[in-house]
Amino acid sequence: MKTFGSAILCSALLLVGSAARAQEKKDHCDGMSDHHAQVDARGDKVMGFDHAKTTHHFLLSAAGGSIEVAANSGEDRESSDAIRGHLTHIAKMFSDGDFEAPILVHDRVPPGVDAMKKRKAGIQWKYEEIENGARIVAITRDPEALSAIHEFLRFQIADHRTGDPGTMKKN
Repeated sequence: MKTFGSAILCSALLLVGSAARAQEKKDHCDGMSDHHAQVDARGDKVMGFDHAKTTHHFLLSAAGGSIEVAANSGEDRESSDAIRGHLTHIAKMFSDGDFEAPILVHDRVPPGVDAMKKRKAGIQWKYEEIENGARIVAITRDPEALSAIHEFLRFQIADHRTGDPGTMKKN
């Protein structure tokens, strides 16, 4: 009888534990959905264009990486122009060690920012136009700066849910 009672108690505890874990996972997912919705809303305001009408990519390279944004439609000149204006401004800000824009978008200091500020002299931020948008290319020979750029880009990939690989692209 003790064994039967213990088995029932263990089963009940497992069910309660599973339900609690499921609720924690749901709460975490709901929290992340809310977090991402807030990132999107703040991003639209800070960047000056609608995230739903554009596509972001954050790509790592052996020399640094890039931030690429393009309008989803070639007909959407308003978004393309806004992207180009924003990324021109961001390339200048980043060159000056000013990362206020991503701090405003993410509501916290993204990983890598402090190191990129300290090592700004060793990082080049180049603006380039691409079809329907623009990109900023980060280039460095400084291993600490490179690590910080990669950390920053991986954070952007996760927080903007771009699906980019987070690994260095092959040349």
